[in-house]
Amino acid sequence: MAVLSFSLNYSKIPSCSHPVAVHIFAASLLNSGADPLSNSRANNRVNSKDCCSKTRVASSHSNPKILKTSRRSRYGQPLSPYDDEDDGGGGSGLDRNGEDDSFSDDEFGEVKISEADRRRLKLRSVTDTRQGNSGQHVDEDLVVQSSPSRTNGRGRSTAKNILDNVNKIEKISSLHTFNNLAGIGYSKDAGSSAKGKFLHLLEELDLDERYVPLLDYLSTFGLKESHFIQMYERHMSSLQINVESAEERLEYLLNVGVKHRDIKKIILRQPQILQYTVENILKPRVAFLNSLGIPESRIGQIITATPSLLSYSVENSLKPTVKYLLEEIGIQEGELSKVVQLSPQILVQRIDVSWNSRLSFLVKELGAPRQSIVKMVTKHPQILHYSIKDGLLPRINFLRSIGMHNSDILKVLTSLTQVFSLSLEGNLKPKYMYLINELRNEVRSLTKYPMYLSLSLDQRIRPRHRFLVSLKKAPKGPFPLSSFVPTDECFCQQWAGTSIDEYLDFRQRLLLKDFAKKYQRQ
Repeated sequence: MAVLSFSLNYSKIPSCSHPVAVHIFAASLLNSGADPLSNSRANNRVNSKDCCSKTRVASSHSNPKILKTSRRSRYGQPLSPYDDEDDGGGGSGLDRNGEDDSFSDDEFGEVKISEADRRRLKLRSVTDTRQGNSGQHVDEDLVVQSSPSRTNGRGRSTAKNILDNVNKIEKISSLHTFNNLAGIGYSKDAGSSAKGKFLHLLEELDLDERYVPLLDYLSTFGLKESHFIQMYERHMSSLQINVESAEERLEYLLNVGVKHRDIKKIILRQPQILQYTVENILKPRVAFLNSLGIPESRIGQIITATPSLLSYSVENSLKPTVKYLLEEIGIQEGELSKVVQLSPQILVQRIDVSWNSRLSFLVKELGAPRQSIVKMVTKHPQILHYSIKDGLLPRINFLRSIGMHNSDILKVLTSLTQVFSLSLEGNLKPKYMYLINELRNEVRSLTKYPMYLSLSLDQRIRPRHRFLVSLKKAPKGPFPLSSFVPTDECFCQQWAGTSIDEYLDFRQRLLLKDFAKKYQRQ
């Protein structure tokens, strides 16, 4: 690609630095027959970087990941073109339609200014320009590189091209003034202070100074330099938008219920969220969640739990997933809202694969009927995320090891599917040992009161048992598991016959005593 170069000697420009005067002077060069190519021919090539990574929309129930442009990390290592999501769900992708950045990278891709002139341009004030101050001059030539697509057949730049390039010079000089650097709502002093704060980061990431206000704004959410580097390496274009756009988008998320303290976590997990426009991307997905019957008070929690949800196409991914939950799995429409609130990740995973694999496993392992498995998914949809080998099977084998038959296990799991989420060593085994050794009860009682396995051993089971023993009101024989089910108030009225304050004081002393014993053992 041929490149045209020409020099503008600003010492010949009239003393008035008003842009119109510069335009007239540039046009006069061509009218006088000056050859703008006489100083140098095409020796350099300008590479325009398109930092806006493009994405694609995939079909429903697939597990696509957001594509990114090929690039290298700050350590020179090749980076994967894919985004890794913490929640395991890759977005179906959103093109950056409606992006309202004030300046695109392409707009300045053809303009190159020397470092000496860049420093001079930084000293120019937009205020002076607006007031028509004519006391400032550029004493040296500025070399402007122009695309050959804007030249005539003989390789000569037209008057319009010269004027266009002069306009670009004016834009760049404005961008590099301290006033623009500070952005809307920032004073000149504040902008200068922010620039100094992020100077090392700008150099390391080769970021333009006009993004300093964005960095300064994001730092109010707790983001630090290391976080910005992480964001840049994962999705560099997320740090190449104007601060006004970022403010609008994050303010919308705060308004729909996202907590200020959670913004940092969301951005680190899904930096692309800074590029998602309110009207075209954020609002349609919030409206989709509302259409499922999810209360507005829960929208922010769902976005925080699964920010990648905002990267999925409503029509091509989210709606087909909901249809699959209702029609293929068999979840009742009235239960759908509860299912999504319990596990928002269910909307962004390969639901067909996870459902079919767990359905086949439970049918084969326990002889579970389909309807029982549907009840499990409805009560605890996280089951679709758990590993079969490391999650489901070890817990089924544990229940077998304590003497339960498959029919008993199925009854427990259908009633309390949460068992699949409980730790074996830190939860299930200690409760079983307390059941046998302290409560003098039998394993078969768990089929009648499976809730026992979900209750806290330290906060409920042991305190209530010891409290009744201290009052000499513990029944003889196996200790009734039904005493652990009611609330503290009902327990005190029905079983202890004391005030709730007396019980709470006893529990507090017991917890402190147990804590002291554990501390001494350590």
